[in-house]
Amino acid sequence: MGSSSERDASSGQDVELPRLDEVAGPLELTVHDEVSPCPYLPDAEARMPLRVPIRPLTRAEFDRRLVAGNRRHGKLLYRTQCPSCRACEPIRIVVRDFVPGRTQRRVLRRGEEVVDVEIGPPVTTRERVALYNLHKHGRGLMRDDVPLGAAGYEAFLVDSCCETFEMRYRLGGRLVGVAIVDRGLESLSAVYSFYDPELEPLSPGVFSILKQLELCRTWGLRYLYLGLYVERCSQLIYKSQYLPHERLIDGRWRRFDRPAPAAP
Repeated sequence: MGSSSERDASSGQDVELPRLDEVAGPLELTVHDEVSPCPYLPDAEARMPLRVPIRPLTRAEFDRRLVAGNRRHGKLLYRTQCPSCRACEPIRIVVRDFVPGRTQRRVLRRGEEVVDVEIGPPVTTRERVALYNLHKHGRGLMRDDVPLGAAGYEAFLVDSCCETFEMRYRLGGRLVGVAIVDRGLESLSAVYSFYDPELEPLSPGVFSILKQLELCRTWGLRYLYLGLYVERCSQLIYKSQYLPHERLIDGRWRRFDRPAPAAP
């Protein structure tokens, strides 16, 4: 298998994407690899081999893994390698070109009037674990009736193989939301966010992405990675509303722009 290519958003030229086995950095050990039910599409099978680097990744090393389509779960990395499906498409927002729509601007303005944002290292506390479970239960995301415990929270959202921080959202001093974010050399990667379901009228998920985009601009970063986009999964199609964005399709990052307004 040869290298694939990426169209550079700034120059318009194709650049070579490294193969997964050519990505520079520490050795990675595969700790799990089997076909299982797809978490996004019914009646589909998924294969997502889990790998652990033997040491923490630098910002540049982590960026290269994001470019190759990897995601992080705790200390583990994975990239979809499903046997008969290509529905999952890694997606990233082109920061310098992104222009929020009218609704997104309204969400940002309304949120900034009432929500305070803090940045710090990810930590495990009873308050965070309770808020995580409240979010999962309130939004109908629980796969079973067993709430996540402190150890599970630590393994999923605090342990990491790269540079990670959390964005804390407070309303009147009360913690109402948390976003876990990874830092690369030229990008941020949104790992997971959760919030009090009572904040749904403020569109906290949209607000969190817009604040992460602000951080990208402040730090001079090129991309905000949003994880996987699956067109037929109702829980993931919202990601396509952030334009322009790029999606990794058949080994190439393809750009999607805002549709031109209809002629009068």
